[in-house]
Amino acid sequence: MQIKPPQEILDYLSYSMRDLKKEVFRVIYLNNRNQIIDTVDLFEGTPDSITISTREILDSAIKRNASALIFVHNHPTGDHTPSKTDKQLTRDLVFAGMILQIKVLDHIIIGENKYSSFAESGLIQKCEDNFLNMKIRHI
Repeated sequence: MQIKPPQEILDYLSYSMRDLKKEVFRVIYLNNRNQIIDTVDLFEGTPDSITISTREILDSAIKRNASALIFVHNHPTGDHTPSKTDKQLTRDLVFAGMILQIKVLDHIIIGENKYSSFAESGLIQKCEDNFLNMKIRHI
């Protein structure tokens, strides 16, 4: 299966994630043609929080020889708005992915019949630009 726009990912995962009572962080691993290698629920939290390890995510991507990643998690409250923590995590994952040459394609948050896509909103591109700007300035 080849994944393209966020709506396809939402269709692929929303029914299995939107009614969960706890936060679940799922990773979709893709090859260099954006075909799914694997889909794994990597972390499970409480109804209003989840602890996620950037290192574990990237380690699991390397073990699967993934070229790209899509992150999907739910907000059991129904609010699909990214939190400050969601934005920081995504930034860290994009930065680390760029160093390891693993592309972060999107981070999608599923709420109650709605979703937020970091790619659609331009936040993935902004993170990539910030990383490249830091690299240019040798930070």
